[in-house]
Amino acid sequence: MSAAPPAEHRSGFACLVGRPNAGKSTLTNALVGQKVAITSSRPQTTRHTVRGIVHRPEAQLVLVDTPGLHRPRTLLGQRLNDVVLSTLSEVDVVAFCLPADERAGPGDRWIAAQLAQLRRTPVVAVVTKADTVDRGRLAERLMEVTALGGDGSDGRRPWADVVPVSAVDGYQVDVVADVLAGHLPPGPPLYPAGELTDEPEAVMVAELVREAALEGVRDELPHSLAVVVEEMAAREGREDGFLDVSVLLYVERDSQKGIIIGRGGARLREVGTAARTSIEAMLGTRIHLDLRVKVAKDWQRDPRQLARLGF
Repeated sequence: MSAAPPAEHRSGFACLVGRPNAGKSTLTNALVGQKVAITSSRPQTTRHTVRGIVHRPEAQLVLVDTPGLHRPRTLLGQRLNDVVLSTLSEVDVVAFCLPADERAGPGDRWIAAQLAQLRRTPVVAVVTKADTVDRGRLAERLMEVTALGGDGSDGRRPWADVVPVSAVDGYQVDVVADVLAGHLPPGPPLYPAGELTDEPEAVMVAELVREAALEGVRDELPHSLAVVVEEMAAREGREDGFLDVSVLLYVERDSQKGIIIGRGGARLREVGTAARTSIEAMLGTRIHLDLRVKVAKDWQRDPRQLARLGF
């Protein structure tokens, strides 16, 4: 009996979308097997489009993690939405992330309406955070999400697939990868084996600092914090790869600057310690991390300041 021929190799891009804090970055990291996107308990943590690369024998799946799609209230919010919508037109499959522990709300329905306009791109509904609910509630949520996609009779496109997943305990992470890869076109690998992201190191460093700065702070801060790497350079006279890294954290008001710095600089030191640990693990070398906080008043609404900060 002859062996079955090998499956045709597939490669392409998948975009993860969903309202803020729907678990997109956590799922990206679980699929890739390493942190390539920052996560936080605060919504709106993702500011850049991060690509994570999933290598499988039969496919290479390039994940595009985007800011949460939402009704914009500021110029920054509109620009973040523009990033998402422009990305949707360039990928092979879209994964719409909806958390299992929350019912579909106006934000989910608004996103579903945007996705209904994608006539050629398959959309997979991914029910995230499956570990946070019992089986009965998960079954109810899956039915609700399926109904959100429609059946085609009322102009709404049915989802190409509906998959529950938990990025925390690994439940069905491989299934999500298989389903998304199944919608990719045939083709050779797009990136070399072992490469996990195409983000520049400076962007990754800035995101890790931002992740550390967002932990344990008030709700107002995530929307008002931007992080820019000023310099990454090898320490003169050192041959062990030691790097000096200088980072600026921008906030909109003096009161927010106080939140970041903390009493006597205690909080900024905590941020630096946490960020340095993550950055050294990512870069594979020791660093000296210099953090400074500056006020850029109302930068989210100022086109010139948005451009200067990379948005």
